[in-house]
Amino acid sequence: MTTAETGRAGERAATDYLRQRGYQIRHLNWRDGRYELDIVAEKDYILHFVEVKTRRAGGLTTPEEALTPRKAAALRRAAQAYLSRYALTYECQFDLAAVDAYDDGSLEVRFTENALELNW
Repeated sequence: MTTAETGRAGERAATDYLRQRGYQIRHLNWRDGRYELDIVAEKDYILHFVEVKTRRAGGLTTPEEALTPRKAAALRRAAQAYLSRYALTYECQFDLAAVDAYDDGSLEVRFTENALELNW
């Protein structure tokens, strides 16, 4: 699998994981200009901005390590653009779906709620 295919598979696995746990998926791969959000979901009147990081299992870095301060700042800007565009006033949080991709094609999703502080 190419890196892009691995990433897409990770996003599908994360989406399935969220749906199975009662999240309503509002947008997948939302884009507006330079802003991008992997998954925007809703559950219990909370809007979840879910960043998906997929890495090959046993690689040099874990998916969690790929969520850098620079990426976190970009996510905050994208979330502000999203809220502005749709005039939403929901309670929000940033979550991380860390996905390990194994050589046999299987995927493991670890979901961390409130992975980033809002710091608007």
